[in-house]
Amino acid sequence: MIETPATLPARPTLEAVAKEAGVSRATVSRVVNGSPKVSPEVVAAVQEAIARLNYVPNRAARSLVARHTMAIALVVPEDAHRFFGDPYFADVVQGISDRLDDSDYVLNLQLTHPSSPSDKTRRYLLGGNVDGAIVVSHHAGDHFLAALDPDMPIVFGGRPFGTVAPPTLCYVDADNHGGAVTATRCLIERGRTRIAHLAGPDDMPAALDRELGWRETLESAGLGAQRLARGDFTEVGGVRAALELLREHPDLDALFVASDLMASGALLALQQHGLRVPQDVSVVGFDNSSYATRGEIGLTTVDQHSRAMGEAMADKLLRRLAGEQVEPVTVVPTTLVERESV
Repeated sequence: MIETPATLPARPTLEAVAKEAGVSRATVSRVVNGSPKVSPEVVAAVQEAIARLNYVPNRAARSLVARHTMAIALVVPEDAHRFFGDPYFADVVQGISDRLDDSDYVLNLQLTHPSSPSDKTRRYLLGGNVDGAIVVSHHAGDHFLAALDPDMPIVFGGRPFGTVAPPTLCYVDADNHGGAVTATRCLIERGRTRIAHLAGPDDMPAALDRELGWRETLESAGLGAQRLARGDFTEVGGVRAALELLREHPDLDALFVASDLMASGALLALQQHGLRVPQDVSVVGFDNSSYATRGEIGLTTVDQHSRAMGEAMADKLLRRLAGEQVEPVTVVPTTLVERESV
């Protein structure tokens, strides 16, 4: 017998799944969309009903009815070399992906070079292409993204600049200031007194928070905080900034570096100058990325738990998309991971 549309079995509906599981249609919808406001027992019952009925959510139909695309934009205002060359981004994306696995949402990557016009990104985000956005590694010039939040849910990875960010704006940040304090104290406890800082770009709040933690800790210990050079969160930038520090402050005996990638470059610069780590110069990085363990000397570094941050960003956005009220700000604690470089 040849099956025709009239003889094909009807596709199971959301209502059928709800009846099979003994719950409401709204509960099934929450489970399908990955909402955390459903008990594990109910989630299991709904998933069992879905499996028994072989239910497949009709994304296209849901999009037409609810005007949802079931897509989320990951907006990264960096060029491709920076994005694919820094393991921080890989960890964050993995965390986001882990959280989205339990939902129907897909992730669209949008690399927007800092020099690109903002109108292009604005048009894309507000053009019905995505339901919400996660913005990571933003700079001072990207503040226009915060103004889009009333029109679509946005979660920032990192604290936006305070003067342009409304108090209700959602973001997930690492405790950058606290991590820098811990790192600098570690160097002081090792007897270091001429502690330099290789800082990140001054148009990024994370870099400024880490610099402030270093500066305040030195000043409270009665030590000078004048040994500073600024990099760009890349390995090459770390080499250049470290060489600048060594030219201007050849007496430095410790380095707190604002990222592991820059610390990797700083280690190369110290080697060029014939300085031993940690005998001559102690070094502490920030990230606890793969770069911290790739060399002969393990790098002491601040773990900002990037993967957990990515999960928290995605969770906050999914809950907003589900209509839930969320706490605007989540700060992930940092921890110091000690290795041979101190």
